[in-house]
Amino acid sequence: MDHEFMQMEFLRKLPIPKEIKARYPISDETARHKAARDEEIKKIFTGESDKFILIIGPCSADSEAPVMEYLYRLARVQEKVKDRILMIPRIYTNKPRTTGKGYKGMLHQPDPEKQPDLLEGLIAIRKLHTRAIVETGFSCADEMLYPENHRYLSDLLSYVAVGARSVEDQIHRLTASGIGIPCGMKNPTSGDFTVMLNSIEAAQSRQMFVYRGWEVKTPGNPLTHAILRGSVNKRGQTNPNYHFEDLIRLHGMYEEKGLQNMACIVDTNHSNSGKQYLEQIRIANEVLHSRRHSSEVRSMVKGFMIESYLEDGAQKIGEGVFGKSITDPCLGWEKTEDLIYQIAEQV
Repeated sequence: MDHEFMQMEFLRKLPIPKEIKARYPISDETARHKAARDEEIKKIFTGESDKFILIIGPCSADSEAPVMEYLYRLARVQEKVKDRILMIPRIYTNKPRTTGKGYKGMLHQPDPEKQPDLLEGLIAIRKLHTRAIVETGFSCADEMLYPENHRYLSDLLSYVAVGARSVEDQIHRLTASGIGIPCGMKNPTSGDFTVMLNSIEAAQSRQMFVYRGWEVKTPGNPLTHAILRGSVNKRGQTNPNYHFEDLIRLHGMYEEKGLQNMACIVDTNHSNSGKQYLEQIRIANEVLHSRRHSSEVRSMVKGFMIESYLEDGAQKIGEGVFGKSITDPCLGWEKTEDLIYQIAEQV
């Protein structure tokens, strides 16, 4: 007699990452190119390079054609600012939803107007990340929303972020300790820096745990670092944490903890802007001013996370505007290009 009362309907067994990678492989040349990019990015986090990082792109990578158009444009700008800036495009293919409802990203719905299909989603996100690196030279960033899925893209990604709602989760912290690329830990929605720094310490440490049915051990990830994204108070009001005082406080707390490779990325949107996407321009300029004012802030703030797409703002699913976000509002292309040049002049 089956005493299993778990109310899950098991639909089908999905291919493991090794099988998907074998089905959709990357060339040796692409692997070498990614390794070289990883090394260049690593040097920024260790302080060997003083280039400034921009993790930049749409709130969610909802459709392949506009994302690729965005990347082609970004590649042309990258070439012009390559002496000062290194760009890691955001190709965010899985989206956390505060209520669990709504569009959850390309992983769930390769076509936002059709029903979820997670096998098609896994294939679609691998194809998109592969196209990005092969056609534009960009190895990209994605959110590590589901740690057990990381290996589907582990040969393609050069950066992952752990979101504000995941940063206290044990498996996110432990997985981050074994991925070998920079991992940004966002401050939680409460804004507590201690939680974020504890996550960084856990991910920088050696770990043993169960992962995808295996007992695994990791060496620790010294490239794990902070992302400041603002916070929300008990009344639901947003509070920014990119101001000079916040950066100095984080520097002091980092020093106290004695963590490796002190580094911070400032997220110019989310609760830092109150989701007022145009504020990203002002926020970036303020942080650059803080970097000029203090050598401590300058050495710690390694870059920005900016939400940007082809068109200003956001739209509802089905409206059909090419390159306009269907999740959070983003900066349009002209403003994005102008902002990148402003940043290049100041770093």
